[in-house]
Amino acid sequence: MAASLFRSALSLLFWLSLLASSDASAIAKGALTVRQARTAQKTGLPGNWQYQACITEGVGKRVWKYQIISQTANTATSCLTQCQNFGYQAAGMEYGSECWCGDAVEIAAAGSTTAPETDCSVACSGDARYNCGGGNRLSWYLWTGTPLYVWQYPTGANAGRYELISGGVVIPLVTTSGVNGKYTFVEKFGTGAPNSTGAYELDVSQLGNPSLAWREMHVKTDVFCSASVTLPDKAGRQINIGGWSGDSTFGIRLYWPDGSPGVPGVNDWQENVNELKLQRGRWYPTAMVMTNGSILVVGGQTGSNGPPQPNLEILPRPSGAGVVYADWLQRTDPNNLYPFLAVLPSGGIFVGYYNEARILDPVTFNTIKTLPNMPGAVNNPGAGRTYPLEGTAMLLPQYAPFTTPLGIIICGGSTIGAAIALDNCVSSQPEAGNNAWTLERMPSQRVMPCMTALPDGTYMILNGAKQGAAGFGLATNPNLNAILYDPSKPVNQRMSVMANTTIARLYHSEAILMQDGRVLVSGSDPQDGKNPQEYRVEVFVPPYLLAGRPRPSFTIANKNWGYGASIPITVQLNGGGATRVSMLGAESSTHGNTMGQRTLFPAVSCAGTTCTITTPPNKNVCPPGWYQLFLLDGPTPSVSTWVRIGGDPAALGNWPPGPTFKKPGL
Repeated sequence: MAASLFRSALSLLFWLSLLASSDASAIAKGALTVRQARTAQKTGLPGNWQYQACITEGVGKRVWKYQIISQTANTATSCLTQCQNFGYQAAGMEYGSECWCGDAVEIAAAGSTTAPETDCSVACSGDARYNCGGGNRLSWYLWTGTPLYVWQYPTGANAGRYELISGGVVIPLVTTSGVNGKYTFVEKFGTGAPNSTGAYELDVSQLGNPSLAWREMHVKTDVFCSASVTLPDKAGRQINIGGWSGDSTFGIRLYWPDGSPGVPGVNDWQENVNELKLQRGRWYPTAMVMTNGSILVVGGQTGSNGPPQPNLEILPRPSGAGVVYADWLQRTDPNNLYPFLAVLPSGGIFVGYYNEARILDPVTFNTIKTLPNMPGAVNNPGAGRTYPLEGTAMLLPQYAPFTTPLGIIICGGSTIGAAIALDNCVSSQPEAGNNAWTLERMPSQRVMPCMTALPDGTYMILNGAKQGAAGFGLATNPNLNAILYDPSKPVNQRMSVMANTTIARLYHSEAILMQDGRVLVSGSDPQDGKNPQEYRVEVFVPPYLLAGRPRPSFTIANKNWGYGASIPITVQLNGGGATRVSMLGAESSTHGNTMGQRTLFPAVSCAGTTCTITTPPNKNVCPPGWYQLFLLDGPTPSVSTWVRIGGDPAALGNWPPGPTFKKPGL
């Protein structure tokens, strides 16, 4: 009896093993019928994917870094579709339940080799008809259609170059382009270097004499992680708000730029918390000039790693007005700091925070429209774009007659927890009927990047790290490469890999456009024991200044514009190509947020040496404020001239009250 049971058990095990194996048999009508072995899926694949081979995992490391695990739904279709959506042209399945995304070049780099097909014999968790790899074996697929991305690799002058212009005197937190032709730097005061005064102004025309190039200025409270914008008053005063702790979080600081290149100024930052302060203390807030000329202040924390400040307030404070609570800031704390703000041509206010975005009513600040969530990482939809998962954002160019919906692009960021830096940009037209986010893969991962607009309608992406998050000692592997983004090219063909720097620009780094068309690159305060706190100041020189073409130039009498006006300029052109003019908003750079940035190309017509600019039509398209005006002769920009449009509708020239603050009037 025991022997009979033993033989029956062996027989059962034999049949079960046959049924479970990759060359399984089937029992049909009482007879043993051999059926075809299960293989990797090779037909019915999405897009232009093709199966390649069974390959080994890497030697001492994985072939690809992006892993998606699904214990019940992993299939070739789901895996390949997800990899394709995020721009990856190679993919593999492993252990039946794992999907991996990456690039084909990583296979050889990891030491992976071809393995027997029988090594990839584990059924897909979502479709048992097919194999999805095996133990340390990948069923490898390759995208063979039109490339999902095309990156350019210019060389020589076409790649631009970095130049060191100063050893520096300050580790800046915020840099701002001044209407006096100089550049202001504010830094930690009280938590920074013991001899710091908290502020300096750089005159690049005096770089041959550092004592004249750098003017020492002063703040009274700590501007650590504050916000800055340029006011639309006739002096182009700069305002800095918020700070690190105590009174500094309520701080409102004003500077009236004076002097000119080669002529020292005498004005300094003015501040008196007893006369003027925010309603709520704020650390990591964002500021923006509204269409009515007031200053919108959004979010932040109460200071010193405190609880959130999930609300908005207006400067100057309207009579009787308090703060406006924002549940969406409360819900997404702490991953929404330094939110991205922009006035939209409809008059609404775009807010991008964490991985969400919405449009606010400019009067009530109620939500008008909620946008789809921004895509994050291929394997982590919860990745974020604002501090501490810090990316960078820009408004895409607006062109006359300004009827096309405004575009917004956000690049880089990181994931919660593992802090895997993102390798993509996402863009949207928030006011369009279809405001889904378009994803474009970047040539490298980047967290804490900076981005600045150039006068020809392109953008520079620089600074940051390839791993980590924003904060002291939280990022590794500095990203030394610059990227040129050209939105005039087809999607996924817009990025060019440009020159490298030798200076790590990590936490607290900045990038702003200079009047001569170069990019001022500064800062880095990683406190990681590896990379220094960075005083050195560089410029990135774009290719349009390295081609040997003579610059155009112009003169202008009327620098105080209304909307829809005709403004004559006298020009000197050199036959370099089409004549254009561009307007770029006064900007302040900190933590990947370039407050005040906006790029417009108004209509221009020329006859002889006179060109006539038709100014933008209204305050929604072009909010009141100061803009750098460039003349372009083909690809080559002139040196800019500062112009103001829209006046001072909030009468900031008479604000604030009190004897402490010098006011320019209306």
